[in-house]
Formats: sequence, C-alpha cells, structure tokens
Amino acid sequence: MSDQNSPGNPGSTGGPSGQPAQPQYAPPQQPQYASQQSPQYAQPQQPPQYAQPQQPQYASQYGAPQYAAPQYAASPYSGMILPPAGPGEPFDGASHPDDLSRPLYGATFSQAVGRFFRNYVNFEGRASRSEYWWVALALGLAAIIPSILYVTGIIMASVSSYRSGAGTGAGLLLLSLGGILFFALWAGTFLPWLAVTWRRLHDSDLPGPMYFLSFIPYAGGIILIVLACRSPRPGGRRYLSRR
Repeated sequence: MSDQNSPGNPGSTGGPSGQPAQPQYAPPQQPQYASQQSPQYAQPQQPPQYAQPQQPQYASQYGAPQYAAPQYAASPYSGMILPPAGPGEPFDGASHPDDLSRPLYGATFSQAVGRFFRNYVNFEGRASRSEYWWVALALGLAAIIPSILYVTGIIMASVSSYRSGAGTGAGLLLLSLGGILFFALWAGTFLPWLAVTWRRLHDSDLPGPMYFLSFIPYAGGIILIVLACRSPRPGGRRYLSRR
C-alpha cells in the first residue's frame, strides 16, 4: 500500500486523523487612506511692478538732436535802406499837415485839398488814401456846376433846333459856358491830380507809372480805382520826397 497518506509525509493533504486541513485565511485588512489634509492655498502674489519709463538715451557721439531753423523767403525790402520811422509807424506818416514830405494819414477834407494844391506837381513821396479820396470828392463837387450848365445848354439847343431849325442863343451860351468851365477845371487840376495819384500808388508800394493802366479801354478806370484803394505798405517808405 502506498504511503502517500502517511502522517509524516509532507505531501499529504490530511491531518493527523486523516481529515483534510482547514484553509487558513488572512484577516481582511482595513484600507489605509491617506490622511486628508486641508488644501493649501498659495499666498496672493504682489502686484506686478512696472518699470518707470525711461527717457531715450542718445548715443554720446551724436549729442543732443539739433533742429534746423525754418528757412523763410527773403523779404524784398531786406537790402533796402529806409528812412527813420516817424509818426504813423510803420508807414512813417506826417505829424502835422504842413509836413509835405510824408503822407498825412487821417487827413480832413480841408487838409487834403490844401496839400493837393501845395504839392501841385510833386511826383515824389507818397499820399494817403484820405488825401486822395477827399480830393476826388472835391473835384467831383467842383464839376457839378459845369455839368449842369453843359447838359442844360445841350437840352435847350436841341429843343430849339427841333422847333425852329436853329439853336437859341441861351442854349448855345449855356453850352459854351459849361464847356469853358469844364476845360478850366481840367487844365487847372490835371497835373496835381496826376501827381496825387502817382503818390497814392507809391504809398501802396506800387510804381507811379502804373497810372497809365487807366488808359486801357473800358477796364482802365476800374483798375485805377482798385489800385487807389490799396492800403498803405511799409515798403512804400522807399519813395522819398525831397520836400
């Protein structure tokens, strides 16, 4: 008989009495959980530090930036020797109506007319706008009477000629008288009027010969009026008067 089941055989599966051995179970172990700790929160960070803006540093070899000065066009009067400034700066006006060497700004009617005849043929120097336009008004008023006589003579002569075929003596007389007065006024004031216009152009820094633009048909008179209305210019001081 085989001695597989003998008690001393280590490979037997039975006990001392031949009963099968009870299996040995290890007691269940409790699961070990990691101890729960309170969550650790990171400390709030400091606000970010911004660097102060720095001024641009230029290389020392260049130095501070140099800006070029603006270039302006040269004045046409830069090389001109002008007389010392007088009253009415910067136009060097006269301080007294008797000073005929300078323009009288703000002249009255009587002052303008007096200077007009005293500067009879003076084409040098300057004349202000008040001097010029007061004289123009005076000459216009002076031409009213010759104009009335001349126009009345023409009307009377035309009516009489239409009725009787010959002009009446009164009409022809008024026509002749008006024409004579017109001619006398023109002859007595043409040169001083030309001179004061010449000087008015000087005061606005224009050459006097521009007066001859008035001979342009139709537009010449308008051109002269526009030029005579120009304001005085400091550059007009170059037109000196010998008075």
